[in-house]
Order: sequence, then structure tokens, then C-alpha cells
Amino acid sequence: MTAGLPMTVPGPGLPARVRVHEVGPRDGLQNEKGVVPTEVKAEFVHRLAGAGLTTVEATSFVHPRWVPQLADAEQLFPLVRGIEGVRLPVLVPNERGLDRALALGAREIAVFASATESFAKANLNRTVDEALDMFAPVVTRAIEQGLRVRGYLSMCFGDPWEGPVPVEQVVRVCRRLRELGCDELSLGDTIGVATPGHVARLLTALGGAGVPTGALAVHFHDTYGQALANTLAALQHGVTTVDASAGGLGGCPYAKSATGNLATEDLVWMLHGLGIETGVDLGRLTATSVWMAERLGRPSPSRTVRALSHKE
Repeated sequence: MTAGLPMTVPGPGLPARVRVHEVGPRDGLQNEKGVVPTEVKAEFVHRLAGAGLTTVEATSFVHPRWVPQLADAEQLFPLVRGIEGVRLPVLVPNERGLDRALALGAREIAVFASATESFAKANLNRTVDEALDMFAPVVTRAIEQGLRVRGYLSMCFGDPWEGPVPVEQVVRVCRRLRELGCDELSLGDTIGVATPGHVARLLTALGGAGVPTGALAVHFHDTYGQALANTLAALQHGVTTVDASAGGLGGCPYAKSATGNLATEDLVWMLHGLGIETGVDLGRLTATSVWMAERLGRPSPSRTVRALSHKE
């Protein structure tokens, strides 16, 4: 394997460093048709940490009935929680999920909200406001326990039932999540329809509504090939945390459940080319994604992984 590096040409008005929030072990693997063995998941997390990723979303404490691929959260988390210097957030849907996470020593959680009524109904069987009310005691208890709390917000740009999502609607839910106590909000382009102008408009509106840019992360899907362009637009507006999935897991074009997650390698290649520090060793990260792809029995959809590993 040849570990290539892009030519570094810094761009104006960009942050000096970006924190990559790696979601492959959770957001990526939950979309797999089959169940990945716990030991493989644990090694995946360790390899990602070894590649320099300082935030790796480990698993989800959702009821196994809804996400059977992550039913081994109790078995997995003890195998990874001791990784030094690495944040290991876990997704919790409700107070029961929080209880399970706290029992295992999790120090960072995430809740998953929706900007649209249709998706809140489909995903949580609640209205947007009912879902936020459900999260309120979860966030309060987590903060009381000294945990960091991230709020995922899906359908920030478009919804398959409702179409384009009004910016004001997203701003309202973001403000509610901040009021609940979420210290970070991840803006999700769940169906991948955002474009750079839309991203800029939303970030400007959030700033105008008093939501600090430092509290924002972006989570773009590459369904229409816009994820990197949208990420650059977010960086130009001061965002310094970007979600991505190693090897493009969760967005595999060979699976019907493909959602088009931005591949971490594609993101890191762009960031390094712009002279932005990430702390990530691209060669080791690529090797990790090749290793995982072999265990899943298919090639990685990441263009950078293919290029650096010389595999089509």
C-alpha cells in the first residue's frame, strides 16, 4: 500500500485544526445487514484510535429489537472504554438507554432528534416536541453525572416526505436542544440533499439566533456527491467538528440501506490538502478501512481508500 499525501495549499479563512468525529462503529455498522462479531467491532475501534482519531462513537444503547446490529453494546463497551486520550460517545434513546450507558462507565452520550415532524413520527413515533420532552430528563441526568451531551439533529436540509426543510424550523429545534443542555449539536443532512449555499444560510441563521458556531458539528451524506463541498462551506463559516465514517461505512453503494456517509479518508485528504491539522494518520486509517472491508466482504466505497490501496 502506498500512503500518498496531497499537496498542501492552505485556503483563506479556514480553521487551523478540525476534530473528526468518527461514527463508523455506530452509524456505519448499524446499517449492516449482518451482525459483525463483537471482537471485530472492538478491534475496529482500537485501530481507529491508533490512526489518531480522538473521538470514536462506539455503539448505541437503543433496544436490540430496533438495532440488532448493535445489540452487543454491553459486551463491546468494556473492551474499548480504556483507550487513553480517546472520547467514546454512545447513542442513548431514552432514560433506560442512559441507565445502561452509565452502568458501563460511559462519559459522553448523544441523543437523536429530528427537525421534521414526519421523521420524528417515523423514527421515534412522536412529534418533534414530544421527542424533545422525552430527551429532557436524559440530558439533565447526564449533565448531573458530569457527562458531555451531543444532540444529533436529522433532516436539517431535506426530508423524504416533506421536501426542503425551512431554515427557521431547524433553528427552532436547535435552540430547544441547546436549552435542554446539549453542549454540541450535529447538523445532519440525512438524505444528502444539501448544497453549499443552503449550508451557509443555515449556519448564518443559527449564528443570528444565538447558537455559537463552536457548539456545532456537521454530518453530511454524499448521496448527491455534495458532502465535501458542504463541509468546505461549513469550515468557511467557522465550524471545526466534522462527522465522518471510516471507509464510507453506512453509505455502501452495494446495500439497499445506503445512506451515503462521508468517508473519513475522503474528508482527511481534503483537510490535509488545505493545511488543516487533524492528528489523523491517513495511511493507518486507510489500512484500517481496508481491513474492515475485508471482514465485511466487499470493497470500501471511499474513493481515497481505493486510490491509496490500489483497489478498484
